Amino acid sequence: MSFPGPTAAAYDRAITMFSPEGRLYQVLYASEAVRQGWTSLGLRTDSFVVLAAEKRRFSRLLDLEEMEKIYKIDDHIGATFAGIGGDGRVLIDYIRLAAIRHRLVYGEAAGIEYIVRAVADLKQAYTQHGGVRPFGVSLIIGGVEDGKTRLFRTEPGGQYFGFYAVAVGMGEEAVMGVFEKKYRRDMNLEEALDLVAEAILRARFAVTKEKKEEVLQEAGNLMEIAVIEAERPLFRKLSPDEVKEVVDRVAPSLG
Repeated sequence: MSFPGPTAAAYDRAITMFSPEGRLYQVLYASEAVRQGWTSLGLRTDSFVVLAAEKRRFSRLLDLEEMEKIYKIDDHIGATFAGIGGDGRVLIDYIRLAAIRHRLVYGEAAGIEYIVRAVADLKQAYTQHGGVRPFGVSLIIGGVEDGKTRLFRTEPGGQYFGFYAVAVGMGEEAVMGVFEKKYRRDMNLEEALDLVAEAILRARFAVTKEKKEEVLQEAGNLMEIAVIEAERPLFRKLSPDEVKEVVDRVAPSLG
């Protein structure tokens, strides 16, 4: 990312002011906050959606079981994010309320893109009003709608895109490198779980100086994984023991 030099510094002081190059620098800064966040990712096949996210023990007194990185939005929708944690929490609450309101008003579950568009519209609104700043968060939202899997990523400026596999956070490049090589739409669930665990671990080892043995030993608490299957669209998080089983399967391939 290129940041403004001295001659362009005035253009990064207000969210509503475009630079001569047509940029909103505060949105660029928000995107940089996303790149500094802990890695989160998602993938989908025709049969299921898998969401995964890493957690960091920044204090030996931290209770990792109380830390949540993947969120149930509705029975058929889950979400995770990277960026500023407080911003992410507020946006998760916002789309949960959007899902509830849709059920109350229309008597049916909200569509995946309806929820994605709701949060993207809010993000976009925060790029064009004085006295506010953009949300420093990218969300990955996935789920099942009418038997079909869907997966989206939202950007700080309000854009959103659909993906088969996507990542956000400081390990994004490493994760996408793994996905480019190994992702297949015909994977079974076990293969997909192995792939997301491998991607998060490779990304973690690429961007941190943590000891591999210590991370693998505590992997059940340092990673969250959730699944929504098309046949039975109910959001389900894997237990720490289930996550550890997945990690144990992929550990030998990490070198």
